[in-house]
Amino acid sequence: MKLGQRLSRVGAVLRSARQGAAFLPPLLGRVFLFYAFHVSGAGKLAHLDQAASFAAALGLPAPRHYAVAVANLEAWGAWLLLAGLFTRPTAGLLALSAVVSLLTADREALVAALELSGRTDVLAVAPLALLVPLVWLAVEGAGLLSVDGIVARLFRWQATSREHR
Repeated sequence: MKLGQRLSRVGAVLRSARQGAAFLPPLLGRVFLFYAFHVSGAGKLAHLDQAASFAAALGLPAPRHYAVAVANLEAWGAWLLLAGLFTRPTAGLLALSAVVSLLTADREALVAALELSGRTDVLAVAPLALLVPLVWLAVEGAGLLSVDGIVARLFRWQATSREHR
């Protein structure tokens, strides 16, 4: 077998492996985000008065309502992300929450990280580190191994079977 043919076969095997593992990155991202947001949301729900006081200290309007909304969004949104159910809107809302956090509670850390002075690492700013996979999920969706993916394939199959009647 010639070198060109061997390289072609290796390329075909690699492409096949990549396609077979396409479910993995969104799944791992959803598991990572589940852990981060479930822990955070459960902590806020367990200490709602402290979360409301913190929101008030930041000058956010209706701090008690804000704390309740964010705590529930994080705690229940984590489960939705893990299941891959309503992933795009859930990730979008959590991303919006992360942006609010960056502009209020984590503003100084964000500015320090963006100065590239070395005082603060960009990855040390938690909402910024969470924002990247959230935006990715909001744009790309939950992937094949998710409730969203299963429902999408089911509807595609039904639409295809109707066309062939």
